[in-house]
Amino acid sequence: MSNVREWLLQSASLAASDVHLVAGYPPTRRENGELVPMSAGKLSSEEVERALKSICTPSDYETFVRERNVDFAFTLTESALDGQAGANVCQRFRANFFFNEESPGACIRVIPSVIPDLESNHFPIDLCDKITSFRNGLVIFSGVTGSGKTTSMAMILERLAKQGGKRVVTIEDPVEFLFPTIGTSVITQREVGRDVRCFASGLKYALRQDPDIILVGEIRDLETAQMALSAAETGHLVLTTLHSRDAKGAISRLVDLFPSNTQYEIFAMLASGLRAVVCQHLLPNAVPGERRELALEVLLRSQGVASGLRTGRIDNLDNAILAGRKDGMVVLDESLGELLRQGRITESTALQYASDIQLLGR
Repeated sequence: MSNVREWLLQSASLAASDVHLVAGYPPTRRENGELVPMSAGKLSSEEVERALKSICTPSDYETFVRERNVDFAFTLTESALDGQAGANVCQRFRANFFFNEESPGACIRVIPSVIPDLESNHFPIDLCDKITSFRNGLVIFSGVTGSGKTTSMAMILERLAKQGGKRVVTIEDPVEFLFPTIGTSVITQREVGRDVRCFASGLKYALRQDPDIILVGEIRDLETAQMALSAAETGHLVLTTLHSRDAKGAISRLVDLFPSNTQYEIFAMLASGLRAVVCQHLLPNAVPGERRELALEVLLRSQGVASGLRTGRIDNLDNAILAGRKDGMVVLDESLGELLRQGRITESTALQYASDIQLLGR
């Protein structure tokens, strides 16, 4: 077994989130948000290159050399772990290869072998029930890279599939969680670059595959945004992600993908089609070494939210969230305050992420 496989499997066993292989540094994992070296020695460019070639196909490495970046997912099997042929899949990973000062490098994300349960990830059951009750519309998960957006979507998609009789199509780059057969639901997972050319193309053809639910790994461009909004308007439930710090930032980012002369129309479409925005933050635990804590901001469709969107007054959404707390909306500062009150995060962490100290104190 090569060292890279040992590092990856060890990191998975420790519930680390990522492994970094960069020339001039030791192999390093991210564990509970902290970077931890896995050996004293520093990797050379040649060692990194050998490691990367050992965990990808020749065609993926050719793409990497040609494009200078590549994303793909892969699995290590039990045979890689114990030398037994024909063993079952053990662990799945998502890799990004890149060049740094002409040296190859990689960030490899550890994907849980099974879809986590809501309780262990501290995702609110009532919020999940709310989202799984939607029959159509757009649900956005936002947050920075590594904030658990994909995991949350997978947990909710699994709940939806367990309702039975759901036709689910996912378009991902790359496919991360592998869904098993779930009851009478039918799930197909399409990978950008392998099964479909791009997100927009995947969405276009997904609409011809009799879907009830469509998961779009990320909205990155105008065409994908247009297709997602259209699918949400025509009776499908669409789950997707955007990178933003808060709920109104996610909406701004989506609208800004469109030309300015069409944004009024887009706000009107969101006023009727948006169902929820869930903004996630994974914060350092108050106990060093313990797993990170989930803080949320939740915006749900209401008359106040729809009115703010219809007029394009995004700044009013903060007040709409405050007014909708009895209906399940959550202000980030209050989520931080609750975690602080329970002793799950420190005061310095809460203050670092808070926008309104008064709400945090309340």
